[in-house]
Amino acid sequence: MRIARFTTGDDPMFGLVDGAGEKIAEITGDPLYTKIELTGTVHQVEDVRLLAPVIPRSKIIGIGRNYADHAKEMGNEVPAEPLMFLIPNTAVIGPGDPVVMPEISERVDYEGELAVVIGRMCRDVSPEEAKKVVFGYTISNDVTARDLQKSDGQWSRAKGFDTFCPLGPWVETDLDPADSRVTTRLDGEVVQDGPTSDMIFGVAELISHASRAFTLLPGDVILTGTPEGVGPVKAGQRVEVEVPEIGVLANTYVALDESDDA
Repeated sequence: MRIARFTTGDDPMFGLVDGAGEKIAEITGDPLYTKIELTGTVHQVEDVRLLAPVIPRSKIIGIGRNYADHAKEMGNEVPAEPLMFLIPNTAVIGPGDPVVMPEISERVDYEGELAVVIGRMCRDVSPEEAKKVVFGYTISNDVTARDLQKSDGQWSRAKGFDTFCPLGPWVETDLDPADSRVTTRLDGEVVQDGPTSDMIFGVAELISHASRAFTLLPGDVILTGTPEGVGPVKAGQRVEVEVPEIGVLANTYVALDESDDA
């Protein structure tokens, strides 16, 4: 089941997207908290504006160096346990929204990733029970000001700028996170292409590890790490991240002085 958050020009609402990704049927309320019930109204996806499928009320948890080849390309060792960092929810944008490149950074990178959306409050979850707290999966681009990441030593600023966490295009509730693929394209050219089976720590381990540090709340998002092939983006370039079972998340990068017109 694909669940989207969208607007027709009024308040945001949720809907179910068909298998072809062409139609969206309105539902009542927020499916994180209420039973899914159709309103009877159906829209063409091309006629609505898709929004980030979830705005975390609490937190986004990033995972660093979760693909061995990515750790190697960055000159780092594979971590002994999941390497976590936090991203503010103000960084979240939706499909089609511009990524605004800050003036204080000279290098902004893409990082295509599979993202997990938590469905219920939980704490100290075992890996065996982790699946029960998953609402679904979406796509993320863990945008990074690479020069600031290196100079700061910790990653909050480099990964937390407004617009630096695109999510979308919707949430897919039926997906095997160990048997998928993350492909990133920069202006149509493939720059990342890695199977999720290459993750050092699987989704169940990530949820369990995070839940032992933080209480996870409905709508919290865990970014699962990026395959090798990360690289810089220039203003005007378009980044597409694809997970076949979900779809494509596409965003154009703009310079700060262009963002007011975007």
